[in-house]
Amino acid sequence: MFKFIDDFIIYIATQKRFSEHTIVSYRNDLKATATFILNRYEVEELEKITFFHIRSYIVDLMKNGMSAKSVNRKISSLRSFYKYLIKKSHVDVNPMLKVVAPKIPKRLPDYVSKTDIATLFDTLSFGDTYSEARDFIVLLLLYNTGMRKSELIGLTDGSIDNAQKRISVIGKGNKERIIPVSNDLLIKIRKYIQIRNDAFGDIKSNLLLTDKGKPMYPKLVYNIVNRILVRMATNTKKSPHILRHTFATHMANNGAELNTIKELLGHASLAATQVYTHNSIEKLKDVYSRSHPKAES
Repeated sequence: MFKFIDDFIIYIATQKRFSEHTIVSYRNDLKATATFILNRYEVEELEKITFFHIRSYIVDLMKNGMSAKSVNRKISSLRSFYKYLIKKSHVDVNPMLKVVAPKIPKRLPDYVSKTDIATLFDTLSFGDTYSEARDFIVLLLLYNTGMRKSELIGLTDGSIDNAQKRISVIGKGNKERIIPVSNDLLIKIRKYIQIRNDAFGDIKSNLLLTDKGKPMYPKLVYNIVNRILVRMATNTKKSPHILRHTFATHMANNGAELNTIKELLGHASLAATQVYTHNSIEKLKDVYSRSHPKAES
């Protein structure tokens, strides 16, 4: 098998022109597989290697704690290798056809706890300068609406509908989305606009501006959120998107229907929103384990 691995590596290097990193990974993955099968089953001849041997190797990797993502990479290497072997007529049967890759668990989105959010907004205020007022309203808008950073930057004064108590945003695919908001948030937005107009005049275009009165840009939004969350929140990530996750998670934990959260976030399909049900379930488990007298039984 080792000879054919060397031939395959030459093939992907010279004909497929794979990157050096990919070539090294493939070589290591394939030689590790061959070494395992040789040591465990004393099988070296390519034609004698079967699905049983491949499966045994994969099971051994997982028993030894390798992540599903890393195992899948090795499976990918083996699939490419056997595709090459079939093409070159070195084998008649492809044992990889029966191999099922392990599922990679979805990472639950990070979010700011209710306690940290309460502390955050108890501490923040409009302050004495335009910059402080803008930073405050940026945090308020992101958490209260769940909008994306790009949607926040695209807001204009006309996006705010005080009469209907809602904000319109332009999301992905240039689609307009309506987000209902509280009267308290609208009052704070109006106060912010007054502070902005006092600083730069009655602009009536971009809602949010830089310290010099220019339109906001993505890096500035990130810097504002990161700087404030570093001081206030205990979670590891400190990006604007964390506040979008926080909005959705808190909605789910408070009983909001998944379809409602989907519409508010502007997700194209429900599948993208379902991750927040996991956070909600974890919250229920936590409450149960702390509250129910038989939880430890």
